[in-house]
Amino acid sequence: MTDASDLRTAALESKAWPYEEARKLLKRYPQGKPGGEAVLFETGYGPSGLPHIGTFNEVLRTTMVRNAFHTLSDQPTRLIAFSDDMDGLRKVPDNVPNAEMLREHIGKPLTRIPDPFGTHDSFAAHNNAMLRDFLDRFGFDYEFASSTDYYTSGRFDDALRGVLGHYQAIMDVMLPTLRAERRATYSPVLPISPKTGVVLQVPVEVVDAAAGTIAFTDEDGERIVQSALGGLSKLQWKVDWAMRWVALGVDYEMAGKDLIDSVTQSSKICRVLGGRPPEGFNYEMFLDEKGEKISKSKGNGLSLEQWLTYGPDESLAFYIYREPKKAKALHMGVIPRAVDDYWQFRGNYPGQAIKEQLGNPVHHIHDGDVPGEALPVTFGLLLNLVGVMGGEATKEQVWGYLGNYVEDASAETYPELDRLIGYALAYNRDFVAPTLKRRAPEGAEIDGLRKLDAELAALPAGASAEDIQNIVYEIGKAGGFESLRDWFKALYETLLGSSQGPRMGSFIALYGIDNTRKLIAEALAR
Repeated sequence: MTDASDLRTAALESKAWPYEEARKLLKRYPQGKPGGEAVLFETGYGPSGLPHIGTFNEVLRTTMVRNAFHTLSDQPTRLIAFSDDMDGLRKVPDNVPNAEMLREHIGKPLTRIPDPFGTHDSFAAHNNAMLRDFLDRFGFDYEFASSTDYYTSGRFDDALRGVLGHYQAIMDVMLPTLRAERRATYSPVLPISPKTGVVLQVPVEVVDAAAGTIAFTDEDGERIVQSALGGLSKLQWKVDWAMRWVALGVDYEMAGKDLIDSVTQSSKICRVLGGRPPEGFNYEMFLDEKGEKISKSKGNGLSLEQWLTYGPDESLAFYIYREPKKAKALHMGVIPRAVDDYWQFRGNYPGQAIKEQLGNPVHHIHDGDVPGEALPVTFGLLLNLVGVMGGEATKEQVWGYLGNYVEDASAETYPELDRLIGYALAYNRDFVAPTLKRRAPEGAEIDGLRKLDAELAALPAGASAEDIQNIVYEIGKAGGFESLRDWFKALYETLLGSSQGPRMGSFIALYGIDNTRKLIAEALAR
């Protein structure tokens, strides 16, 4: 076990991005936060659409920075997952039921709109619950906060008075960033119509900043004078963001690359209000198969539930950890590689020096407490096995094959492998089996398959994967192929029905020599 002081020393020099981010906070408060207060991390969520991996991404990455900070410092910390559920609904998401009902409530705060799913008190309550359920599933240590609760309870009232008192200075920050037509109607404060309940985008006059009184023209043309406090108004989101940093004392918040300008403006407003902008960094966005940014309202990309149907939690965390400042595709096709990469890095972890361990993604996924179980086969190999077994393969049948390849093969001995078999069966059933199409061999491929069949027939029972791989390799070298790549591709396409595949020695040892010879016979008979 690594000594805590050695761990801290290594972490102070580690180039892993969570430690680099955590050191910003150490520099921010070298003597600790004044008054012994907890260093506050925040993540934001707009509940106008269903939570997706991009939403979850922020909480996971922020938690990794928080954990890294715990390694560097004994200062207490908190994490707030803040929901902007007082925002007005701008458009109806594409992926929710009862769209017509929602259209009747355009412009109203999300917490005052009925739940189209019919399960909660409001649309926001439904989506907030989904977010919390998922964060709870992962065991995150967080405090959920509702914008509506904070506004209506008066918790933001002092900060709102500060916004009204610095109204013109905030306008001076924002107006140069807006188009001419937007400048004509822009206001940092958005009153809520006392008649329709809609969040209004109208000019506002500050009547009495200390009292929190404003005036504005309602939708029907009537001039209204009312308080901006107690949930009777909310702020434009860039101003809201800055106000929240000041009111709550936020020390760290990351954001997507698309919000760089917003971070800049909110930081200026934060300083106007007498606060200090939080530390943080801008991560790149996830893209769908078409290279488009994933969106809650569009529902493109992967949902949280979809990934976890075909891959374990850790594979998702692994994919999110790596290269946060690089845009990455997020679709079904990336899951198998993420699963195998996670297990490869996990297998490397025990033998690494502390410096390498701190740079290993699994260290951050498991907060330094990396489980010890190893896998005897890869997820890719499992997928190839169930692929040749067909879409109706069962977990019991898979374990039957593994019994000939893995010593003491059982769900009790390898519980993680048992879990992966379930994911492999689901992925194969829904995505692999429908696309598999074995072709007939041609030319040199026919001779190569015949030689492979003969060599396999001559092997003793229990021949090793390495011995089989050497045979496959030698046949390819002598078989008249332009490259060994062409030989292996031919094996994948004629025997497995895919253009890519596993290390054939391992596959044949797992699937069995007799079964593989049947595949060869079927290929030669086409």
